[in-house]
Amino acid sequence: MVSMEDDLPLYEQASLIVQRLERISVDSIWARRSSGHRGALLHWIERLEAMEGKIELQSDEKARLNDLVDAGFAFLERAALERLR
Repeated sequence: MVSMEDDLPLYEQASLIVQRLERISVDSIWARRSSGHRGALLHWIERLEAMEGKIELQSDEKARLNDLVDAGFAFLERAALERLR
């Protein structure tokens, strides 16, 4: 297991990304493409919140959550670039 100190920032990042993905305009193709990732992140957030302050992830779980967070950043970046055009 990984310590709670290592996992808490990842949880906070996931929460922030979900909030930002929800703000992408519904007219954007990236809102539709990111909806599955947002749902997966919400699932992880609910799971982590159920741990009641004792957030500890296995290394494979942490890797999966990191991948989802990275994908969320990529969707946000693409949505921002689309908006600038």
